[in-house]
Amino acid sequence: MLVIGLTGSIAMGKSEVAKIMALHNIPIFDSDAEVHKLYDSRAGSDLIRPFVPEAVVDGKVDRRIITQSVLKNPELLTKLEKSVHAEIKRRRDKFIANAKTEGKKTVIIDSPLLFETGGDKDMDLTIVVSAPPLQQRMRAMARPGMTEERLALIISKQMPDLQKRSKADEIIDNNSTLLELKKSVETLLKKLKVV
Repeated sequence: MLVIGLTGSIAMGKSEVAKIMALHNIPIFDSDAEVHKLYDSRAGSDLIRPFVPEAVVDGKVDRRIITQSVLKNPELLTKLEKSVHAEIKRRRDKFIANAKTEGKKTVIIDSPLLFETGGDKDMDLTIVVSAPPLQQRMRAMARPGMTEERLALIISKQMPDLQKRSKADEIIDNNSTLLELKKSVETLLKKLKVV
């Protein structure tokens, strides 16, 4: 089974690429979605409570409170990430094992911090979605609730795009229209003999 790691910095278009790939019935593990599920569960509350007890509200983790706490205490982020990334890796490994049991030929691991967490070492192939800095900034700032401070924090935790590109096996340039992006993804999937 081919395990493909899909990554890209914030607002590069990685999620759009994952949606296009999903149209081909390729199983996709969405790391961000798993973090959301984790934070909405008792397991997530139990994981976060020792670090930021005030972030656990009505049995769920309030991400805004975590963000505020991390902005006040940046060292806290390293501790949180270590615990959260370990749990997401456990879920990812289970997803891969299940897909293998089901006889799937390819799976996509959608992870914004694939290189940063060392997850690329577990992949057969890595794909980076990239866009020019100005486009990235405009897309990011258009997101609900995004602030300059929050964007700066996110970008500071992500490997620079140029470095990601140098580590990738394949690059999808997302500097045009959605239609062009779809064509680029389709071309790559055919090249990789996934479709």
